[in-house]
Amino acid sequence: MTTQTLPTGRDATGAAGQDAGADASGAPAVPDAPPGRAAPALTTVIASAARRRGVPRWARRPVGPLLLLLLWQIASWSGSTSTELLASPWTVVTAGTDLVTSGELPKAILVSLRRAGTGVLLGGSVGILLALLAGLFRLGEDLIDASVQMIRTVPFVGLIPLFIIWFGIGETPKIALVAFGVAFPLYINTYAGVRNVEVSLVEAARTVGLTRLGLIRHVILPGALPNVLVGLRFSLAISWLALIFAEQINAHQGLGQLMNDAQEFQRTDIIVVCLVVYAFLGLTVDAIVRLLERVLLSWRPTFSGT
Repeated sequence: MTTQTLPTGRDATGAAGQDAGADASGAPAVPDAPPGRAAPALTTVIASAARRRGVPRWARRPVGPLLLLLLWQIASWSGSTSTELLASPWTVVTAGTDLVTSGELPKAILVSLRRAGTGVLLGGSVGILLALLAGLFRLGEDLIDASVQMIRTVPFVGLIPLFIIWFGIGETPKIALVAFGVAFPLYINTYAGVRNVEVSLVEAARTVGLTRLGLIRHVILPGALPNVLVGLRFSLAISWLALIFAEQINAHQGLGQLMNDAQEFQRTDIIVVCLVVYAFLGLTVDAIVRLLERVLLSWRPTFSGT
């Protein structure tokens, strides 16, 4: 907090006298009062930088979702929404508690996490490898980029019938659909990151005698890392979307199986529970990637908002 001490009740002559009477430390000296006049009083003025801090961000962020839940519950109580079409929040909480107690929900979450994780590893590895080949080498760009740009425009949901014909109705088509959806965001962002590395940095690295491998390791990959992490965030978000569609393919385990069974019995509360779980899993993995960004990109100062 910055404070400043100012005399009050002074005229122009008194102010000039105080400026002239400043001591060696820079602090203004209070001028002597003229005969027959009282000495000026001193008041403390608090600078604007000492404004009170508002509510912390961690406390502000849940306000929006909580307000939505409150409005949802009020609409259920008032009868504005039919509980047969959409269960109330309290009913959803009760159904989720029962699923957790029975162990059915944790088991389904583990199965879905295994499918999503396997798909992300396969699709992410392929996407990053192709992006590096296309971004680092002109021959790779000529052979790979056009084909990838063409295939990525195909909606991955439209591939479900083809994957069923190719891989059957087991786990393979589910993982393949997730991998297909994950690969392209990572490819696009990694390729853009490699090609957006500043030419001056590459020339400087060659000047100091770095080999091709050293140039890739010390200049190009660190320069492309921010784009790679952005692509990873997009890919993880798409992985959950692809998983929802994939688990509609004759799923006998996982969150998709819970949703299919709930649809048959018109249990909207269980359907909402599964959707909320999908959302929280996506939010959790996104938070993990953001933490990685803070750790791996600590060398790069960025704008964090006002």
